[in-house]
Amino acid sequence: MTNPLERPQHPDPYELLPKVGSFTVTSTDVADGQPMGMDQAHPMAGGDAKNISPQLSWSGAPEGTKSYVVTCYDPDAPIPGGFWHWLLVDVPADVTELATDAGREGKALPGKSFHTRNDFGTFDFGGAAPPAGDPAHRYYFVIHAVDVESLGVDENASAAFVSFNLAFHTLARAIITPTFGG
Repeated sequence: MTNPLERPQHPDPYELLPKVGSFTVTSTDVADGQPMGMDQAHPMAGGDAKNISPQLSWSGAPEGTKSYVVTCYDPDAPIPGGFWHWLLVDVPADVTELATDAGREGKALPGKSFHTRNDFGTFDFGGAAPPAGDPAHRYYFVIHAVDVESLGVDENASAAFVSFNLAFHTLARAIITPTFGG
């Protein structure tokens, strides 16, 4: 029998979308291509997982940016559609940083921004939790510069519906992709 965890790595999901501009995102908590710590792990990962969203700062968004959407997506989950860990919608255009743990449920969010349900079924940041024995997963933290103040979804919107709306309103993306597991 073939091990279901032995499979090729999924493609970069953002390379499959229409091209848009880019800008810069940095973090004091995670680094592109580097393993995340247990602070950014979901309790399902075991150990001393803390489920804390990383600090994110961004700059250089294009003219015409009226809001941001912040997402975290794992394309390497062992399911066809990947796994959405975080969706923060309608972040005001004058916000260029989220503090460490800004994604916790119940924390005050900037302006009229709000979380939609992630694939854990919660309205917050859900940390990394790849299956035991799986190779390292990539976690795409993406700041989407959006051309409208409101994406036109509510908190009950699915990740697919948020993504669908982003396809028509994203001016540029800033991406940082740490890993976890393996």
